[in-house]
Amino acid sequence: MNNNVLDEVSQVLINSGYENGVIEAMRLILNNTMMIERAEHLKATPYERTQNREGYASGFKDKTILTRNGKIPLKIPQTRNTDFYPSCIEKGNRMERSLKAALAEMYITGVSTGKVTKITEELCGFEISSTQVSRLTQELDPVFKQWRERPLGSFSHLVVDARYEKVRYGGVVQSLAVFWAIGITKDGRREVLGVTVSLSEAEVHWRTFFKSLVLRGLHGVEYIVSDDHLGLKSAIKAIFPGVVWQRCQFHLSQNAANHVSKKDNKKQVGFDIRNILQAPNLNIAKQLLTIFVEKYTKTEPALTAWAEENIPEGFNVFYLPEELRKKMRTSNMIERQNQEIKRRTRVVRIFPNENSCLRLVSAVLMEIHEEWISGPPYFSLASLES
Repeated sequence: MNNNVLDEVSQVLINSGYENGVIEAMRLILNNTMMIERAEHLKATPYERTQNREGYASGFKDKTILTRNGKIPLKIPQTRNTDFYPSCIEKGNRMERSLKAALAEMYITGVSTGKVTKITEELCGFEISSTQVSRLTQELDPVFKQWRERPLGSFSHLVVDARYEKVRYGGVVQSLAVFWAIGITKDGRREVLGVTVSLSEAEVHWRTFFKSLVLRGLHGVEYIVSDDHLGLKSAIKAIFPGVVWQRCQFHLSQNAANHVSKKDNKKQVGFDIRNILQAPNLNIAKQLLTIFVEKYTKTEPALTAWAEENIPEGFNVFYLPEELRKKMRTSNMIERQNQEIKRRTRVVRIFPNENSCLRLVSAVLMEIHEEWISGPPYFSLASLES
């Protein structure tokens, strides 16, 4: 860069100050840098006569790029008979990378596209459309895909769940199922193993999800906890034969209320079921269930029929060491993260397609995953070994 340009940049900053003069300073620097790069490409400066020349200058093309500081109008040098484009400006792109990254991050962290537009207008002096924000976030897809498809290893305990998001699918808005899973490593750390978007919770979709985890190397599974999702139990038996399945005790207690006919009984029924599920050991839990059935057989026959079939599905936690029971008797671990997903996705309300839904949920879960693997263990090594 020649001294004349440096002097001109300095003068602009002196006269206008940083905030007002930075756009003009950047324009001068970039235009001069591109001229130098063109001269190096042609192996000849403007108007220079030399046998080493590899082409000719051919004027300029106007281009405006969007930056954190505002719009910068540039003159892109052109050439004849050569393939040239300045490396300091990304070809086909009208926005600097740092600004693109900032806008994508705002959207992923829960800022609506409307608010992103207002922020850029106030801070940068120009407006970014919701379509542009969507295109920016699409550039993160390879990162999320690589994370979702990374190799897995041994995970002794799994927590799985499904939630629903409104997605435009086949020309209409439908509630699509989002499957995801958490794994506990042998050293007690949590990891988000995978996530996918499916049409429903039918067994075939759960099996497809579990197969994808196994194909990525998941092994060593001994215990799975979840709510009683449609098709889930059959899929577990098919893909993880012999693995212990624990039905979430919290949801089990909530489901019981749907089988109580008398409103006055609901509070006492809830109390009795909690006593069964929180018993100190399996034998006492079975005894309390027998007492529960005898107590309500005449007044709540539908409840007792449901309890005899369903409540034992919450007893498998008793086979775990006592140190693990409190955290592995429910799927509350995954429910807390569902609240974070909901906080981000409710900004969108209706996703335009499956990919946009998977993109945002992947971003949230990848963030949670990175916090977990860099944080303290969820279980002590001693409790897992026991």
